[in-house]
Amino acid sequence: MKKFILLLAVLSITIGAMSQKGKVTSALSYIDQGQLDKAKEAIDQALLDEKSSNWANTFYAKGRLAQSSWESDNPKFKEFYQDPLAEAYTAYQKAMELDPKGQIKKKLLTTMTYSQLASDLYNQGSMQFEAKDFKGSLKSFQTQIEISEGDLYVGAIDTGMYYNAGLAASNSQNYDVAIQYFQRCADMKYMGITPYYQIYEANLGKGDTAKAEATLVELPKLFPDDKTITLQLIDLYIKSGKNAEAQKYIEVAKKDDPSNYTLYFAAGIIYLNEENYDAAIVELQKSIDLNGEVFDTQYGIGAAYINKAAEMFKAANEIMDVKKYSDAVDKANAIYAKALPYMEKAHQLNSTDVYTMRSLQELYYRMKQTDKYNAIKAKLEAAEGK
Repeated sequence: MKKFILLLAVLSITIGAMSQKGKVTSALSYIDQGQLDKAKEAIDQALLDEKSSNWANTFYAKGRLAQSSWESDNPKFKEFYQDPLAEAYTAYQKAMELDPKGQIKKKLLTTMTYSQLASDLYNQGSMQFEAKDFKGSLKSFQTQIEISEGDLYVGAIDTGMYYNAGLAASNSQNYDVAIQYFQRCADMKYMGITPYYQIYEANLGKGDTAKAEATLVELPKLFPDDKTITLQLIDLYIKSGKNAEAQKYIEVAKKDDPSNYTLYFAAGIIYLNEENYDAAIVELQKSIDLNGEVFDTQYGIGAAYINKAAEMFKAANEIMDVKKYSDAVDKANAIYAKALPYMEKAHQLNSTDVYTMRSLQELYYRMKQTDKYNAIKAKLEAAEGK
């Protein structure tokens, strides 16, 4: 009698285990048929039952379901998991952990599951990047990299995944991680000089201008024919307030590209900020000669003449001799007059800029051009809501 009872107990356990195994098998069948809701119900039941909650196939089926839910066009299925692809990867890894004989690993390899999962992660990361979810994008690209570097990935390695991860890291302000990925690209000679510029930008993001500068300074040795390096150095030195260094590289760039009006503009603005108005005027005029349709250049040279004239008026006020004072004022007014055509051109190029209108109002007043003064005054007041 005792043996009979024991046999029934064993039979009961076996039948129960087979029942749960059947749910997992059914779930896989439902997935193949696209009936993911039924598959989800079966897998959830299998995961709750102690007899099947630690089966390798249960987690393999969960991985299949999670991945399929992300790939599905049905929005209801996509909501099964908060991060379906991460859920799928975790489930597959758990399945292999519970399968010491390696049957799951063999199945994942022969079905190229991880290759498809890497592709899905690339697509997800790209969509997250477009949506400006840079942290989520970085996570997706990092998982893609982990899978692609593993022994279950079948196919050629996409070098661009390191660059994508670097961009996502940089945009999420995770600059140290960004530098690691961009350096990987540089080591593989992927995209030429571009990864080095990204490393430079990441170092600037960290506030480490010394490393940023060191990155750029080394580039001419690696890319001797690339003229953009000089421009990057100019930009860095201007941002860092190192005007002498900036001007040195501007002169180098002028020799390589003498018709580049932006170089003369940059030199002129540096001189303007240093209150070296005569030098600023010379550089800005050269920029205008090459391209006279740039608002900032027209405004800049106008400002240089106005500031120079203002200094001359200040100096004139120190003169006690009436005749000498009058001559000094006339000279200052002549400089103010030189500013007028540039400010008028600036206003023509950008008719809404209030700073230009204020400058014109002052100039028209000094030049005693009453009609123009009244017109610009009215326009300025309207712009300022007075």
